[in-house]
Amino acid sequence: MTLALRPPFRPMEALSVDDVPVGKEWQYEPKWDGFRCLVFRDGDRIELQSKSGQPLRRYFPEIAQAAGKLKAKAFLLDGEIVVPQGRAFSFDALLQRIHPAASRVERLSKETPALLIVFDLLADESGKPLTKLPLDERRKRLEAFARKYFFKNGSIRLSPATTKLADANKWLKRVGATLAGIIAKRRDFEYRSGDRSGMQKIKNYRSADCVVGGFRYNQGKNVVGSLLLGLYDEDGLLHHVGFTSTIKAAEKKALTEKLEKLIAPPGFTGNKPGGPSRWSTERSAEWQPLKPKLVVEVSYDHFTGGRFRHGTTLMRWRPDKAARQCTMDQVKQKKADLTRLLK
Repeated sequence: MTLALRPPFRPMEALSVDDVPVGKEWQYEPKWDGFRCLVFRDGDRIELQSKSGQPLRRYFPEIAQAAGKLKAKAFLLDGEIVVPQGRAFSFDALLQRIHPAASRVERLSKETPALLIVFDLLADESGKPLTKLPLDERRKRLEAFARKYFFKNGSIRLSPATTKLADANKWLKRVGATLAGIIAKRRDFEYRSGDRSGMQKIKNYRSADCVVGGFRYNQGKNVVGSLLLGLYDEDGLLHHVGFTSTIKAAEKKALTEKLEKLIAPPGFTGNKPGGPSRWSTERSAEWQPLKPKLVVEVSYDHFTGGRFRHGTTLMRWRPDKAARQCTMDQVKQKKADLTRLLK
């Protein structure tokens, strides 16, 4: 018995869209907020591969161990690694696993064990590739594989899937903003390695009202490049939580003039913007503190570790909101049991 597909193997990717596609040709799944992972097993040999083709086994030994306990001696699974924390999943705890010290990884694997949520079967227990089969058929085989080999409430779980958009909407209502979004896949397509034509992702965007506590100039120009965002904590301290650079070019000159009139220290009274990075210049690391007078509403996909994980999108200015109304309460993760969606 030999697994025909070997790492590195490019996983199928998703195209970001604004609206959920509708039609009988689509299957819907939850969008999990974790690390994409392909699990290869060929007898005693087990390998975990990231979306970019890098090995992951050393960072998640408990997932490799769980894969080795399955009675199937060959398979290729496509899924997502997540780390449960309370009733949700912690991306911060996940990031802590990517560490050079094996002793630290081993300790964390016991303190905050990860889960593998599986959504596709690319090779069966005989090692035969299934990538040429349409998703509809692969899903049936995956469900049969899960019933036969996955342990109930174990470290490897089956991701739910439905052909009914109403069911996908129920997931969002059930767990709210703790779910990263919805993945839509073409049921009639084969597994398209490294391709985005058969899969779409629709993020569960959230919005927050933030104080503009400072700004940075565009590199090499005398106009604003990004707004630095702040939120107040319970003690009344304004913490830097991220930025937005989605400012229309036609509006930058007038906005810069408006911002420059409000320049005054300290800008942020709590956590402040970081210093230079290896990619920044002295100019790009500089920031101008502002009086807490301006409020903007931004959309974001995830808030973790006291910051927006990625850049945000400027939705609108909020002259109707007082700066002190922009508190951390807006971005606190609501209690929702994401594991309830798993089988």
